[in-house]
Amino acid sequence: MGEMSSFQLGVVGALFLSVASSVSIVICNKALMSNLGFPFATTLTSWHLMVTFCTLHAAQRLNFFESKSIDTKTVMLFGILNGVSIGLLNLSLGFNSIGFYQMTKLAIIPFTVLLETLFLNKQFSRKIKFALFLLLVGVGIASVTDLQLNLVGTILSLLAIVTTCVGQILTNTIQKRLNVSSTQLLYQSAPFQAAILFVSGPLVDQFLTKQNVFVFKYSPLVLGFIVLSCLIAVSVNFSTFLVIGKTSPVTYQVLGHLKTCLILGFGYTLLRDPFTERNIIGILIAICGMGLYSFFCTQESKKKQSPDLSLVSQIKDKDTTQLLGHPDKESHEAKKSTKDSVV
Repeated sequence: MGEMSSFQLGVVGALFLSVASSVSIVICNKALMSNLGFPFATTLTSWHLMVTFCTLHAAQRLNFFESKSIDTKTVMLFGILNGVSIGLLNLSLGFNSIGFYQMTKLAIIPFTVLLETLFLNKQFSRKIKFALFLLLVGVGIASVTDLQLNLVGTILSLLAIVTTCVGQILTNTIQKRLNVSSTQLLYQSAPFQAAILFVSGPLVDQFLTKQNVFVFKYSPLVLGFIVLSCLIAVSVNFSTFLVIGKTSPVTYQVLGHLKTCLILGFGYTLLRDPFTERNIIGILIAICGMGLYSFFCTQESKKKQSPDLSLVSQIKDKDTTQLLGHPDKESHEAKKSTKDSVV
């Protein structure tokens, strides 16, 4: 029971860290890109990952965690896949309307459910599916405004969905099957993610923004926000791996939509973004979906634990019975031996 309480506390801490850091970095990046005119999102992500790796390397040197070697081919492919998925999501945003990009993000949950059902034999109850459906409807109402389709944008969105889902499923699977922590996996894979984005980032950003990141005029204020963004990103990247490892890719996506609702709220209160009744209704529906998802997951988790506890209890009772049975058997044998000696 103590271990279970500790695990639940760890999950809550990971969820809180993920939400707090993600909302913080979105606000920071929005100020950097919208107010200060720094539009190079993909290149900025590569810097995030490089700072994350350097921070983890320093932490490992100071013995904050123990590095665990993972098969180089596995971690390389995993890192490249995650790097490609980030680039594809940014390209999808560049080629599509904001509304279609939001639909792309919404499609990640049902596609993840489909992949886990087909390839990992994971079962999702009707209650869980209903809660996820309610969540997606709410987020869709709150965030999706316009839908403009084009062939290139649609293809990029599909590729982004597939690579993101596979990458998040692998994040969970690798940690459990290879018995590595989120920190160890992030430490091993971050250099490959950073490398693929460091090479492709400037090209992707120049294609999307028609500006060159290397000739941009970096003022002290811009540099300060870039440093702040990179520092927050360490927490974002760490909490992402931590949440997916402790829960599941679907739960992480649900948490991501909670962040979307919070960001909409913060955007209205702090940045005075336009906010309508539709946004409010959508956020309320999404929160209901999240609440139901959390409630149903907790119920199903308790149901799974009950047979395990019952089995443990039966095993203990059986062992106790056997232990109590030995003296009776020995006493019977002693009596029989005494009777034989008298005869």
